Amino acid sequence: KVIGFQTNGTACDYYTYSADSLVKLPEGMSYEAGAMVEPLSVAVRAVKKAGDVKGLDVLVMGAGPIGNLVAQTAKGMGASSVMASDINSFRLEKASECGIDHVVNPAADDLGEKIKSAFGTEKMADVIFECTGVQLGLDAAVSNARKGTDIVVVAVYGKAPNVDMALVNEAELRLIGTARYNIDDFRTAIDLVNTGKVQLAPLVTDTFDFTDYDAAYKKIDSSPESTMKVMIRVND
Repeated sequence: KVIGFQTNGTACDYYTYSADSLVKLPEGMSYEAGAMVEPLSVAVRAVKKAGDVKGLDVLVMGAGPIGNLVAQTAKGMGASSVMASDINSFRLEKASECGIDHVVNPAADDLGEKIKSAFGTEKMADVIFECTGVQLGLDAAVSNARKGTDIVVVAVYGKAPNVDMALVNEAELRLIGTARYNIDDFRTAIDLVNTGKVQLAPLVTDTFDFTDYDAAYKKIDSSPESTMKVMIRVND
């Protein structure tokens, strides 16, 4: 069970946890970076599910915190070129700031044409990561996949989506699920940070003291369009 979701959270001064499930942060890694290792591990798990991405062209649907980290992780693991798609210009700016090769707003530009322009008319994307969590995002992933593409479904959906299985069958697509991470994913995430292959700081858009815990969550609820990750400082 995930603490803070299926069980009580950790918004307290102290809590206990099994030592076997802990990964020690390396010397020199800040607590801020250490906190970001958790969402980065979600991305690591997702990219590992796609297999070896070295030399591949990758499309990431959704450039929120997880989508951004998936895109960065794919690049860090050797992807040749990565495109991030989102209808939020702030998120696309963050993706560019983090070194993502191509960004596209499908509300303003034709996604299919942008994919062809970036990856080639015949080739298109080798693997697609669906990180939007909405029907339109999944539809776009399926409809813009070339024959034989793997689609890794990273997003958590508030409402169960429909899948056009006729398209999946005809194009021989593979839908691959992924959820959370394991302890090895944490170790890989730490290595990506230590080797400079992933940037975490641009994703932290706000920082609050522990005493302002409620304000941090209100910030997320009030301005999701301009919020990526909110950091709560637990010690000075």
